[in-house]
Amino acid sequence: MNTTSTRYSRQLPLFGREGQQKLADATVFIAGAGGLGSPVACYLAMAGIGELIIVDDDQVQESNLNRQFLHANRNIGMRKVYSAAETLTALNPDLTITAIPERITAETIESQTGDADILVDATDNFETRYLLNKAAFQSGIPLVHGAVEGFSGQLTTILPWETPCLSCLFHRAPPERDTPVIGATAGVIGSLQAMEVIKYITGSGRLIAGRLLIWDGLSGRSDYLTLSARPDCPVCQTLR
Repeated sequence: MNTTSTRYSRQLPLFGREGQQKLADATVFIAGAGGLGSPVACYLAMAGIGELIIVDDDQVQESNLNRQFLHANRNIGMRKVYSAAETLTALNPDLTITAIPERITAETIESQTGDADILVDATDNFETRYLLNKAAFQSGIPLVHGAVEGFSGQLTTILPWETPCLSCLFHRAPPERDTPVIGATAGVIGSLQAMEVIKYITGSGRLIAGRLLIWDGLSGRSDYLTLSARPDCPVCQTLR
């Protein structure tokens, strides 16, 4: 990847060619190619990330198209990861994409994450979130969590052995259901997730780590909740 390209000229003043090279050398694992995965993947591709590993076992449906801009009408019925790869390659042909059309399970997650430098939770179910959380601590790789519902969303970056984990925050998974969401909400939270990844890789700014950002789109208000570790957490207190 040409890190001196004029493609990146507007961001080079922020972290220099050294930072741009770090992005080019990085591999990011994204779980989910939907509402959150769309802005995460697109903004990372445009920023010059070297490789994206995208895992999703779903197919594009018409009901996805109010928020999942990786996909279009022509992609309905297509595997989301292949539709995503098509869109992302058009955005940045220098990007390497590993598209995995599989479900994330306890048996597959280690091989799926590969040599990723950071994990992104762009899923919509707690079963997968808990698997990602555990994988982060087993491998020592950071995890950027995001979730949306309606006009609101939340975000935190988990740093293994430094911050509380998702199992500390969510003691038990809520019942699975189809949650309403407006596309712009996923756009805001997904963009912030991409920002966390870029900050982590380039060493810029302060991560939203040890804190949960709660964003309310109806009021335009953002609040932070300080996270506390559970003494009996089955992940961050027992996997050491």
